[in-house]
Amino acid sequence: MNRNQVLPQVELSADLGALRKVDFCAHQAYQGHGFLSMNDLPRVASEASKVGEGDGFRWKLETHFEASPGSEPRQIMNLELQGQIHLVCQRCLKDCSVGLMEKRRFTLVASEDEADAFPMEDDRQEPLVATQQFDVLETMEDEILLSLPLIPKHPEGTCQSHSSSFGSEGDETQVSEKPENPFNILKNMKKTS
Repeated sequence: MNRNQVLPQVELSADLGALRKVDFCAHQAYQGHGFLSMNDLPRVASEASKVGEGDGFRWKLETHFEASPGSEPRQIMNLELQGQIHLVCQRCLKDCSVGLMEKRRFTLVASEDEADAFPMEDDRQEPLVATQQFDVLETMEDEILLSLPLIPKHPEGTCQSHSSSFGSEGDETQVSEKPENPFNILKNMKKTS
């Protein structure tokens, strides 16, 4: 590919079928945006505590080629995802709306070997193997799942702890008291001998 060549800019369709078959092996740049409902993302929907009308994620994707010293220019894919999902709050065990905003940068490589050889210390971007029928929708769903909090919680001070997971309210005074030092028992045993 000639470094001075102007590549065609292709608009990605928001159609789910089209997002499952993007030809990243063609020498062209892509751009597109759209909205994915929870019905479009079954693995994400299975993590949700409830699915409300309008729940889903806006996406924006663009690719371009960057010069790479000593080799052909590399195709870079920038992906932005923004939306919300309902999860179970781990403090109060009630529904909690969690907003997500993710920006990712990928380098498209030609093979698995090239992906394996990609420098691990480059945490700003990650390699993806380009194919003629690349599933962008699956990549979007993977990134949403990876960005979900491990322990979802309401913001501090907006929910009450669930009493069944921590004992009854009458036990609170016992928990707040300072427990006896276990070494005091040994100290008392030494005095008696």
